Amino acid sequence: MKNIAIYPGTFDPITFGHIDVIKKSLKIVDKVIVGISDGNQKNFLFSLDERIEIVKRALYKDLKFKKNKVDVIKFNTLTTDLCKKYKSNIILRGLRAVSDFEYEFQLAGMNRKLNNQVETIFLMSDVENQIISSRFVKEIAQHNGDLKKFTTKSTIKSLKEVYELIFKYYNYFIFFFLNKFYIYGEFNDFKIKRW
Repeated sequence: MKNIAIYPGTFDPITFGHIDVIKKSLKIVDKVIVGISDGNQKNFLFSLDERIEIVKRALYKDLKFKKNKVDVIKFNTLTTDLCKKYKSNIILRGLRAVSDFEYEFQLAGMNRKLNNQVETIFLMSDVENQIISSRFVKEIAQHNGDLKKFTTKSTIKSLKEVYELIFKYYNYFIFFFLNKFYIYGEFNDFKIKRW
């Protein structure tokens, strides 16, 4: 019987920290299912379907992971329900620092209460990747920083494309607003007193 682990997360976007956890887990389990969720607590840069594609490109194209060893799926259920569906009793979680531990410890306890057959395994990424977070990667991308040490080539390309699009629409909005405000002296059918 195969030993299958579920690695849940939002992966917005995937980083080398996430990838370290996947690599290390494959030393102790036969297969990892990367479960990508639309957690209701976050504002996402990428849609769920975009994140699925970004993770697949990063793992299969950039890093050449085998599809029979790593599967990428989306889910909107409890992680313990996902474990039942895939006949897994292992949830993988990555730890970056002590600050992650309290939240992860509570989460593992709640999952254990929901299904006492499920164990959570905590894995640390390599030292050089422990400080990486998706949030910081997005900030660096937003300011046109060098992302090579933080995520894969295809993920960098996706980040650049989305921020170029955001910047483009932001400029269109500013142009439209200033055009209406300064040139015509009106905005949304309200007359605005000219300066």
